[in-house]
Amino acid sequence: MNDFEEKVCLCALGKIFGFEPKTGTALIRHLGSAREVFRTGKEQLTDLLGPFSKHTASIRKAAVYEAEDELKRLERQGIDFVGWGQEGYPGLLEECPDAPLGLYIKSSTPATELWKPSASISIVGTRDVSQYGKEWCRKTVAELASSEDKPVIISGLALGTDICAHKAAIEFGLPTIAVMATGPDDVYPYRHSAFADMLCKTPGCALVTDYPPGTPPLPIHFLRRNRIIAGLSKATILIESKLKGGGMMTARLAFSYDRDVYALPGRVDDIRSQGCNSLISSKIAEPMTDIRSLVGNLGFSKAAPGRTVSWSEIIESAYKDQTDPGHMSMMKDIMAIIQEERGITIEELAQRMGIGYATASNLITILEMDGFISTDLLQRCSIRIKKN
Repeated sequence: MNDFEEKVCLCALGKIFGFEPKTGTALIRHLGSAREVFRTGKEQLTDLLGPFSKHTASIRKAAVYEAEDELKRLERQGIDFVGWGQEGYPGLLEECPDAPLGLYIKSSTPATELWKPSASISIVGTRDVSQYGKEWCRKTVAELASSEDKPVIISGLALGTDICAHKAAIEFGLPTIAVMATGPDDVYPYRHSAFADMLCKTPGCALVTDYPPGTPPLPIHFLRRNRIIAGLSKATILIESKLKGGGMMTARLAFSYDRDVYALPGRVDDIRSQGCNSLISSKIAEPMTDIRSLVGNLGFSKAAPGRTVSWSEIIESAYKDQTDPGHMSMMKDIMAIIQEERGITIEELAQRMGIGYATASNLITILEMDGFISTDLLQRCSIRIKKN
């Protein structure tokens, strides 16, 4: 049943049963539709929900009128609502026992075209992500982008791992969906507002939430939001996490939904890797040790390989007629060495090349400013961009 009245009734029930979606969906199944719930008398509702249910009094026509006004107002703001069981509701999420009664969606793409059941991957982890975690998050997205399936990357728009996954998806041409812990009219954290605005205007991307307008970013909302991230995804990848955290909860929820879970192993004495290591040792997650095999493990097909472009060719093209041949040769050597030995320091690199520290530092500064490499506070160097 895909008419507007049913959508309005689902929206109203979503507000009433927000924290108890199982009860709401069970009631709809029993009565046949959300519309029928509001046509049912109080006496029958009391029999179905129990004499002490706090929800019975809320199931009234006024709730439907309020929901209708809300949906019309949101439509003017470019925000859609898709109800449970309706066309456009994600099939993978509908399989979950605690699926929400509806989703608010802000996107330039119709809801019916957003979901890829066979190719939706969530990438989550700690807000306090390390450089190691950021690099592996980006490498993972790059490898997923190399598949023919072009999966949707799903995360929570939070600081750290989440925003790293979203930005990497955009960089490598993958659609990405951000599941928010606020209403559709707000973005948290505020610093991600500009990115969120860009994201919802990008084809195939969306901001999604099951919270109605005006919902603030309370801690409980983030915890409940994680079930949607897990439920939308064929597989969940945990990049870094302490023993307790939102990423751990998302991974465990994914496992409970019988979805694949992968975790990035780390040092046993690194607090940010303890969660991942724990999931691996308890057989909840598969260790993600080879991102090249990850695509095959997820059932994706690799794209037909093209000719590999060497770093030498990339540097030649980027700095042709801009620097002397000697410096260009050293830049090529620098890129080759960093690719071979990620994390090498500027001083070690200078010694290996037999050049002065100042010369190596100047060349690395140029490469870093042009986006080819990155350095951390300890002057360790890493490749920053992906070869095409």
